[in-house]
Amino acid sequence: RCTMSSVLHRTLEWTPPTAVAGEGNYLIDHTGKRYLDACGGAAVSCLGHDNAKVRDALKAELDTIAFTHNGFFTNRPSEELAQFLIERAPSGTGRGRVMYLGSGSEAMEAALKLARQYHLERSEPQRSKIIARAPSYHGNTLGALATGGHAGRRGPFQPLLMDVSHIEAAYEYRMRREGEAETDFALRMANLLEKEIQRLGAETVMAFVAEPVVGASLGTQPAPKGYFKRIREICNTYGVLFIADEVMCGMGRTGSLFALEQEGIAADITTLAKGLGAGYQPIAALMAAENVIRIIKNGSGTLWNGHTYMSHAIATAGALAVQQVIEEENLLTNVRTRGEQLRKGLQTQLSQNPHVGNIRGRGLFWTVELVQDRTTKQPFDATRVLAPKVRKIALDLGLMCYPSQGCADGTQGDHVLLAPAYTSKRKEIETICDLITQAIETALAGLEA
Repeated sequence: RCTMSSVLHRTLEWTPPTAVAGEGNYLIDHTGKRYLDACGGAAVSCLGHDNAKVRDALKAELDTIAFTHNGFFTNRPSEELAQFLIERAPSGTGRGRVMYLGSGSEAMEAALKLARQYHLERSEPQRSKIIARAPSYHGNTLGALATGGHAGRRGPFQPLLMDVSHIEAAYEYRMRREGEAETDFALRMANLLEKEIQRLGAETVMAFVAEPVVGASLGTQPAPKGYFKRIREICNTYGVLFIADEVMCGMGRTGSLFALEQEGIAADITTLAKGLGAGYQPIAALMAAENVIRIIKNGSGTLWNGHTYMSHAIATAGALAVQQVIEEENLLTNVRTRGEQLRKGLQTQLSQNPHVGNIRGRGLFWTVELVQDRTTKQPFDATRVLAPKVRKIALDLGLMCYPSQGCADGTQGDHVLLAPAYTSKRKEIETICDLITQAIETALAGLEA
């Protein structure tokens, strides 16, 4: 292995270890060390790292056709995957259509452009404003970054970002008032959208963007009961499209194929990625509901957005195989069962720690938020880099987790996110709970030393 890398890694100070093999839910580096992947990289590797059915599907498609530009041809796996997704979409989506892209960021850019096209096709060119939530994260490209409400990630690029309005996310741990009923909290937070639409002028608002379960920026925060039903009502009232960002929380991660299934509503446009292809090929998707497609079909009849690698045959073949494995092996049941085990394990081993402020999540998507003072919920100073320290200690122990900072105010607030594979076994969840507890306790002890 080369000690000097020519790759522009996320840090230039060191070269990461080289992964040489995957075995189930473990990755193995060049020294032979094994790492239990408890985060899927970034909630991506939902089937682990060596699924034979997915690999076979990729090889078979490579032997058939690798690439055709979708301006000239379609291909079998892209058509079959689209049919698969539309047939299983939340009730209310109707006979929509699917567009394929290379990443979640690309999918979000495409969703914003499609929303704009929708309103232009309806002769409402004044609708160009976007409302999203803070904290949130919707991608790394400039449009997606502008839409996201994570102050720390936006900061360096602020002069380059378009103007997007943000309302507060339904962050129960810090936003729910003492004695406030969950349904009242949900209504209060959802009504922030109506107030912002009215402030901007309803005739100018194009779309509202939200993650059904907030991922990296807020740490697997589910919505309070009734929140998204009220959001849907508000969007319908004011003619605003609802874009659901299910890039991280969708495709089974929270226990249902689409996260919004559990909220009893459907979005107008849904973005999908990570769990869609499980990391076997780069792929993302945008799913537009029938009401959106109908307007465009009856208007120009043309999609005003295109990418070179849209509907890539190998990527869609791999993603189709991933989704078939999840369904045929009934893995969503395992997500719910092992998710409940993970919840109980984290609660049992960490809930009494004086620096564990909150444990939250859904399915196999859980977070531990760490605070300096449990009574006041005061976060640790960001300069103490607590979450990254947990990550390093966990790696030394042979566990991969996903740390993040900024959940409290965009800069401060440490949390550690877990997103194990849907194929996780009972013993693996036990190991995850043991090792993450050890990593957190060791990192906290280091701060106090």
